Amino acid sequence: MSLSKRTTRPLDHVVLPVAELVQARRRLTDLGFVVAEDARHPFGTENACVFFADNTYLEPLAIASREECEAAALAGNVFVARDQAFRFRQGPEGLSAIVMGTSDAASDHMRFRASGVSGGDMLEFSRPMRLPDGREGLGSFRLAFAADLRSPDFFLFSCQRIRALPVETALQRHENGVLGIAEVVLSEPNPTDFQYLLQEGVDDREVSAHSFGMDIQTGNAKLSVLTVAGMEAFFGRSVSGAERGLRGRAVVFRVADLEATRALFAKNDIEFAELGGRLIVPEAPGQGVIFAFGV
Repeated sequence: MSLSKRTTRPLDHVVLPVAELVQARRRLTDLGFVVAEDARHPFGTENACVFFADNTYLEPLAIASREECEAAALAGNVFVARDQAFRFRQGPEGLSAIVMGTSDAASDHMRFRASGVSGGDMLEFSRPMRLPDGREGLGSFRLAFAADLRSPDFFLFSCQRIRALPVETALQRHENGVLGIAEVVLSEPNPTDFQYLLQEGVDDREVSAHSFGMDIQTGNAKLSVLTVAGMEAFFGRSVSGAERGLRGRAVVFRVADLEATRALFAKNDIEFAELGGRLIVPEAPGQGVIFAFGV
């Protein structure tokens, strides 16, 4: 495929497995986020999303019916099978997938297969969503998966919003001042070993390598893969250098007013550190990865 035909995909959302939605909702609310109503997938999982003004969102994902999930995984549902595998290996909370927006998931699926990074069969589904005013909408999606067998605890997929969820402005107005997602951070001892997977997921060959890892710019946010030293330098976090494979580590948010965000955290007794001009909030029950806030 020639470079001229490539179209850099935007970040659509981030999948965050959680033990239970009640706990995740409590934690996210304490952090100053507005959380949408719980919504059920037709294959046994459920979510309670956090939507942003930049058209990205967080998807805290829980198990609503273990029996339905197991049946879906056996039937070849890649989304559920990867979630089940993540929970088995890493526990019920973390960051399992980065999702790119696309206008043609079928084309992405063919590209993933041709490039040798396909994660399995496509998935198409619809789910209802209840809005704050009581109205109910329906969202329909088509997904194409990309994965690397060397990295069992992380995957990417393209998401085509066939019928976009009707998101009211009220759901995008957060007390913590978050405007959107600026960066999603992964770790791996040798980041460039996985640049091909990320390049195909984003559909862009441009990679910025640096002494702490590498960055790939999506249409609206940055994907970073950091070494052990990079995680220490940017987030003050020690991670193991022995375990190979991409691991989801952090979501960095863009805020309107960092002082206002800091004041909210102080009021709500949220633990945080300041590093590199950002507020770093460590993992907590209901929040499986680091959240960082900056302007």
